Amino acid sequence: DIPVDTIFIGGGTPSLLPPSAVERILAAVRQVFRIEPDAEITMEANPGTLTPDSAAGYRNAGVNRLSLGLQSASEEELRLLGRIHTREQFLRSFRAARDAGFDNINVDLMSALPGQSEESWQETLRFVCDLEPEHISAYSLIIEEGTPFASRTLNLPDEDAEYNMYEATAQILREYGFEQYEISNYAKKGRECRHNVGYWIRQDYLGFGLGASSLYGKERFANTQDMKKYLENSRTPEKIREKEPPLTREDEMAEFMFLGLRMTRGISKAEFERQFGSEIDAIYGDVLRKYKSMRLLLEENGRIFLSREGIHVSNSVMADFLP
Repeated sequence: DIPVDTIFIGGGTPSLLPPSAVERILAAVRQVFRIEPDAEITMEANPGTLTPDSAAGYRNAGVNRLSLGLQSASEEELRLLGRIHTREQFLRSFRAARDAGFDNINVDLMSALPGQSEESWQETLRFVCDLEPEHISAYSLIIEEGTPFASRTLNLPDEDAEYNMYEATAQILREYGFEQYEISNYAKKGRECRHNVGYWIRQDYLGFGLGASSLYGKERFANTQDMKKYLENSRTPEKIREKEPPLTREDEMAEFMFLGLRMTRGISKAEFERQFGSEIDAIYGDVLRKYKSMRLLLEENGRIFLSREGIHVSNSVMADFLP
């Protein structure tokens, strides 16, 4: 009987599932939880797998927000990324979603790609903005160890170009009526992704499926990534959950800071004191003074947030709040 405000079907490529399977999943959720009438129900979709029929089927199943992974509007950049779709396939998928009745669509984009120029990135941004989605997520490529990209010599944009791409993102999207509300996320007014905001303000969430993570109260836990163990014990949650040590007060305060600072509105000093019973300056005074003096953190109307310069070095700033 726990109320649920958001549902997110993501990870892998959910749009490989037939609409009937998505309908069964959502029916099972509704049997166990109390879904709010205006709940945001998002599903990720790969443009190479979404058709007019499947888009209509997902909408009829109860999905009311789609997240389409375009990444780039350049055919060459899509090939370099190994994406299975073309620019034209994305266009067909976007139109199919609109025709199916989706009035809340996110498009995922990626900058700092191999061989990408500032001009091609700006062309991708304007191409997407002209379609008038409600939300755009724009991430910078990170090369992870152990991935195919990590073993290759790549012609990546330099730091100056990456900086310029990030600034161009905010500027161009602002022209089209998008507001930046988080380091990598931009939305039309009132269309922020409620599910992701829940992560950043540390609301409880439950993850279902192989390897899915959860936060419930002071506990963080994740399901096993062992497929055999998961299938054999999926009806007995305690057998597939791998629990981390309970969060200490210090852990919770650090999460409050580095997750909350991802949002452009930052964190509330009053909310910190309400949750933890201490003034924020008593806990993090030295760190706050350090970054305020460098103009990387700003304070206004009882809120602390990253400056434009601070956003560019946000990882370094946030690391100073870790215990």
